[in-house]
Amino acid sequence: MATPLVVSEVAKSFIMHLRDGIKLPVVSDVSFSVASGECVVLGGPSGIGKSSLLKMIYGNYAVDTGQILVDHKGKIVDLAAADPRTILDVRRQTLGYVSQFLRTVPRVAALDVVAEPLLARGENAASAKEKAAALLEKLNLPEALWQLPPATFSGGEQQRVNIARGFITDHTILLLDEPTASLDAKNRAVVVGMIEEKKKAGVALLGIFHDEEVREAAADRILDVQQFSPRKAIAA
Repeated sequence: MATPLVVSEVAKSFIMHLRDGIKLPVVSDVSFSVASGECVVLGGPSGIGKSSLLKMIYGNYAVDTGQILVDHKGKIVDLAAADPRTILDVRRQTLGYVSQFLRTVPRVAALDVVAEPLLARGENAASAKEKAAALLEKLNLPEALWQLPPATFSGGEQQRVNIARGFITDHTILLLDEPTASLDAKNRAVVVGMIEEKKKAGVALLGIFHDEEVREAAADRILDVQQFSPRKAIAA
């Protein structure tokens, strides 16, 4: 599919139960698409709803109204209406996500953390670990750390494990939530190169980058999320 991700007329609000049920609008009437081989970056000030949008697309947040359409194994799935089992299958096969934070099972080696998404898709252990090692090497994580649990690593080291885990699969859609936030300039450049490789492979990428240099290098276009802010509309 030339456009594997379509977001149509999506709205989201939060109910503040500890404040007498006040309804806090987040975004309204969000509509955009991401084509294969394109990197779209969500722009706008902090707190405008960029991370919330990614979480809605990934299925972590429910939407109030609208559709989130993905091409999953040749069929169109509306993630806004999908059941949990379908969402998990879409995540396994079609929709990848790299967050700002690494959440792993304690005492599991970094190499196994990175290889796990391939094992979950049925790839044999030797091949999965070989690909994991290649990515960790590309991201300049010392080999001496590969057999250690990432919980013992620095923030930048953990993030490199996180990036390797997110990039190891051939998902057709990849969500990136501040993947370079904890990285030095050398490794930020590596990640920009990895994004370019994904684009050449036809992956549709949607990301948030607060680092202006990375944002300009990665983005094919920038989508200003502020245009979808109900709070802006109210203020106007």
